[in-house]
Amino acid sequence: MTDQVYKTDALIAQDIDAYLESHQNKSLLRFITCGSVDDGKSTLIGRLLYDSKMIFEDQLAQLEADSKKLGTQGQEIDFALLVDGLAAEREQGITIDVAYRFFATEKRKFIVADTPGHEQYTRNMVTGASTAELAVILIDARKGVLTQTRRHSYLCYLLGIKNIVLAVNKMDLVDYDQATFDKIVADYTEFANSIGITAFTAIPISGFKGDNIAAYSDATNWYSGPTLVAHLEGFDLDQNTCATQEFRMPVQWVNRPNLDFRGFSGKIAAGSIKPGDEVRILPSGKTSHVDRIVTYDGDLDSATAGQSITLTLKNEVDCSRGQVITAASAPLEVADQFETTLIWMDEEALITGRYYYLKIGAQTVSATVAEPKYQINVNTMEHAAAKTLELNAIGVANVTTDRDIPFAPYVENRTLGSFILIDKMTNATVGAGLINFALRRAQNIHWQATDITRDHHANLKNQKPAVLWMTGLSGSGKSTIANAVESRLARMNRHTFLLDGDNVRHGLNKDLGFTDADRIENIRRAGEVAKLMTDAGLIVITAFISPFRSERQMVRDMMAPGEFVEVFVDTPLSVAEERDVKGLYAKARSGQLNNFTGIDSPYEAPETPEIHINTTQMSVDDAAEQIVKYLMRNNK
Repeated sequence: MTDQVYKTDALIAQDIDAYLESHQNKSLLRFITCGSVDDGKSTLIGRLLYDSKMIFEDQLAQLEADSKKLGTQGQEIDFALLVDGLAAEREQGITIDVAYRFFATEKRKFIVADTPGHEQYTRNMVTGASTAELAVILIDARKGVLTQTRRHSYLCYLLGIKNIVLAVNKMDLVDYDQATFDKIVADYTEFANSIGITAFTAIPISGFKGDNIAAYSDATNWYSGPTLVAHLEGFDLDQNTCATQEFRMPVQWVNRPNLDFRGFSGKIAAGSIKPGDEVRILPSGKTSHVDRIVTYDGDLDSATAGQSITLTLKNEVDCSRGQVITAASAPLEVADQFETTLIWMDEEALITGRYYYLKIGAQTVSATVAEPKYQINVNTMEHAAAKTLELNAIGVANVTTDRDIPFAPYVENRTLGSFILIDKMTNATVGAGLINFALRRAQNIHWQATDITRDHHANLKNQKPAVLWMTGLSGSGKSTIANAVESRLARMNRHTFLLDGDNVRHGLNKDLGFTDADRIENIRRAGEVAKLMTDAGLIVITAFISPFRSERQMVRDMMAPGEFVEVFVDTPLSVAEERDVKGLYAKARSGQLNNFTGIDSPYEAPETPEIHINTTQMSVDDAAEQIVKYLMRNNK
């Protein structure tokens, strides 16, 4: 074992409290290991754990037993067995997820993310890199710079990791040849410069033998740089902090244990703060002054980036979870439209125009993604045209949120400039994004207040506005029932308007086809028109197939609470085909009509509609009567 291990054992034996205190006060470095398949990432991590003695005795015994089976001696054992945490990984011989491991040396504590090498697990690698301050990129000395080397290097650069260690591994398998090492470093330097990486530290190592990991190797007497552990211990953490920037703290929760205390808790993303400082709450713009900085261990005289604190303010201001407290003299930008770099992480491709949840810091809003400007080929750095983004693709696209959000460009602050996209129906994380900048039009367009309100419009008509949103397969009877409903309401002197899917496509939506993206845009536009009509005080009846639940939810979210009434016109596919009054099903079955709902494009039936109409058991008149009765009963 190393001298460090003996010193640690002695300190534990003499004064356990002193050992624990020294361990607690050590700085913490988060780093990631990445590279191509079989470059030795897990073996390297095993070596780091072994040399720092962060291994349980039963694991050591198992390693020794395994080493005998493999015919190895002493410490020359398969350290990958130590960190191979998933049974599936052992069976496949690959890492398929991100494994986080903790170890410590005499000078510092570390959390290392062991990430997959395969391209199809790019999303996992991005997850590991998102919180890392340094990246160790491994290269097999026998293979040199590979596609995945370039891919992972670009992703690290994209995600803001400015500190790169190029670990040329398996030097023992090339007889510790300096010329091989120098050529790899030269090749990597050429590539790194092309993507913006201006500096990195290259170290020749053998994770299996331990060369230049914790101690220098006699086999590489031509190398004069630091060992890997020495470099990790000496890395300056301060260069990655945001302590010199203006104060920013996303509010994670409002802490109010009693009526006499109201605090705003969060982790400082940038800058520093002290009692008496003037702050501004975004996006509202309200200002106040800091009264106290509260922590579990007592009040502080000041706090800086990276600390978790609770602020109390000198006067009551409206501030809630998701908002950001900033220095009053230097607030963040606030916008609702951005250019972003997106990394797509879902099996289902990006659908432009669809509403996703966008989570940035502690705030969650609704957002849509426009058609990508381009997709980045991370192997060649070329920009390619793209209509969408598939799994693991990286592209640049504009994102629009449903409200203003405070932000900072990702290059300035990783916390305030990064976000994830979440599917509204499945709650699955489908993408990760980096904000490049706010679009200029977001700053130039402002809401114009008017004197006549929507309530005034509705009161003139002596009714409450509503949207009767009829959805169902083509041929289900939506348009017929919608027409009957409007006729009944007209006889009751109600002010209505009927938006029919086919009619709208003759004008407003004549430029749209029937791809998923076009269908989504068709419904978005119809929803916006329906919203304007409710602002005018009208009862709006619609008849759209609207096949996707997420888009129907999108329209519901546009309306005031209780104004959206989903009407499921339920007709079995076989019955709709029998009717086929427009001959569309026959064309779809013969291949003349593509993307037809129910045939080669899905229809997602409502799960909890306000009104369910079964057209095989109910006449048009009965259906219309049921809908009107519901409206009168619930829309008084």
